Amino acid sequence: MRKLTKDQKRDAAAVAAKRDADIDFSDAPPVIDWSGAEVGKFYRPAKRPVTIRLDVDVIEWLRSDGRGYQTKANGLLRHAMLHFRNRNSAGREDSSPENGKAGARRRRK
Repeated sequence: MRKLTKDQKRDAAAVAAKRDADIDFSDAPPVIDWSGAEVGKFYRPAKRPVTIRLDVDVIEWLRSDGRGYQTKANGLLRHAMLHFRNRNSAGREDSSPENGKAGARRRRK
């Protein structure tokens, strides 16, 4: 992403200083149809570097599409995480990897 120019920074600061009630939205029609919206386009959670050991064939598969293999791995892990969260929130036995054996010990106490 390119850095903002001084003029852009000045304009952004001026908008940020306004109260919501002072912003005129009369020239922007409300969006009623969200069917073409891209989910997560602007969602950027904090990242943390980690070291992880993966099987060679898994790494080759992740890299097979070219650049962005770590992003692909993160997306696959996020999908699995959300799957487990949704499954567990539906009232099923908690068997997510993050709770593992320690979670089972806590439940027995």
